[in-house]
Amino acid sequence: MFFIKLKHITFALLLTEKVKELSKYNIDIYGLEDKQYDYDMESGDAFFEEMEQDLIEHGQFKTHVTLNKSATMIQLRFHTEGSVTLACDRTLEPFEEPIDSDERIILKFGDHNEELTEEIEIISRNTNRINVARYVFDFIALSLPVKKLHPSLRTEEDEFDLEDDEEEGTLVYTSGETEEGEEGEEEEKIDPRWEALKNLKK
Repeated sequence: MFFIKLKHITFALLLTEKVKELSKYNIDIYGLEDKQYDYDMESGDAFFEEMEQDLIEHGQFKTHVTLNKSATMIQLRFHTEGSVTLACDRTLEPFEEPIDSDERIILKFGDHNEELTEEIEIISRNTNRINVARYVFDFIALSLPVKKLHPSLRTEEDEFDLEDDEEEGTLVYTSGETEEGEEGEEEEKIDPRWEALKNLKK
């Protein structure tokens, strides 16, 4: 009986800690004047545990949130710095990955809640409080490299990436305007004697 009671108490404490951790990211917007506000938030492992995800287990970061409120919308800018622990895709060894993210979200006032794009959402005019924890996590996740490689393996990988980028740049990203510009420059550099020979050939 004592063990069951102790288990319930432990569960209640964990639930309280979870609420407390995520409550750091509550922003009361009811009654805010139309101007800029600044908020500083800091978290560690507990944050990633409570976000119910399996991408990041450990990390430490600080986030500065700039909120600009107007009559029709709220603009939020998130600047996050810190580091997280990731597992290398090749060796499965853990390594520290620095975080430096600068993103924004726009919340427009309306009569319902809806996500329009990745950057724009509609929130009800009657919303009193917003919790920005999910935005912070999403922006941290977006700042991470697609290929999670230990720093000691990145030199070789970067060389492959550069080669791929050069091939793609030549075949895919060259625009007609650039080609015309390059041809114009080449014509200007042609020796006049070669130009004369070209006319004779015609």
